[in-house]
Amino acid sequence: MAQVTVTIDGKSYRMACDEGQEEHLLDLAQRFDRYIGHLKGSFGEIGDHRLAVMAGIMVMDELSELQRRVKGLESEIGTLRKTRDDALVKADKNDAALIGTLAEVADRIEALTTRLTVKARAEG
Repeated sequence: MAQVTVTIDGKSYRMACDEGQEEHLLDLAQRFDRYIGHLKGSFGEIGDHRLAVMAGIMVMDELSELQRRVKGLESEIGTLRKTRDDALVKADKNDAALIGTLAEVADRIEALTTRLTVKARAEG
């Protein structure tokens, strides 16, 4: 198990993480520190616990928004797949190129949704 030291609000914290995840953990800590800094700039010194809770709520709000967007994209993918499948049933040979293009678009949207899902989970 690897260990890193992260700094939040000028305080150092030694943390363990899986091997190879050190940079990711440092990045997450820097991002969280920015939330704390933003809140301190807005509200001043209101206490470490209160700042941490407020920053945590801000992070959860962002995560919730990303999850909502991912759900919308997943719904779009479902609609595109159904449209593609319906088109395949009705298509003749002249429509094959168009159907291939629609399939590529659906695949790209699915890949984007996967990336957003991974990002949302990493931030969560």
